[in-house]
Amino acid sequence: MDKFTTLTGVAAPMPTVNIDTDMIIPKQYLKTIKRTGLGKGLFSEMRYREDGSDNPDFVLNKPAYRNAKVIIAGDNFGCGSSREHAPWALLDFGIRCVISTSFADIFYNNCFKNGVLPITVTPEQLAALFDDAERGANATLTIDLEKQTITGPDGGSIGFEIDPFRKHCMLNGLDDIGLTKVKAEKIDAYEGKLAEERPWV
Repeated sequence: MDKFTTLTGVAAPMPTVNIDTDMIIPKQYLKTIKRTGLGKGLFSEMRYREDGSDNPDFVLNKPAYRNAKVIIAGDNFGCGSSREHAPWALLDFGIRCVISTSFADIFYNNCFKNGVLPITVTPEQLAALFDDAERGANATLTIDLEKQTITGPDGGSIGFEIDPFRKHCMLNGLDDIGLTKVKAEKIDAYEGKLAEERPWV
């Protein structure tokens, strides 16, 4: 998993509430177990017309937001069924951070395990971030995970809270496998000791 330290990028506004995982990545894309290639399916029912062409009204198809790295979203983002493909699709598209007032628990946890930073803010802070995001190509935010700040295009900054352990994992690029590898020496030592004491095991 890639480390998340500081991210600077365009923020796309998606004020719709209750954006569920089926909207993020529709069920027809769930056949794969690969984490790559899912960006093309991200929000596909909103991004594409029936003939497969881009829907020019969808925010991520607008020129200013095609390379967005952050989504400013309405309440309860990531609700619905549990599917790890949702953060995979966001990440494959290039989204590294989603900011909202609330997230569905399973989606929230899956984000941290896959290198997408979900940030919870107050309704007042979200309203200010939506104002920033409406600036199109000038809607650039900087997220500093170490300092736990979000800095807007005018230099104004707001703080956010995050669990210290999750922060540590994101800063160091540690998913569940990475956390196990950190303890490789202790595991090897235990296995060696076990082999000496109980060679029949």
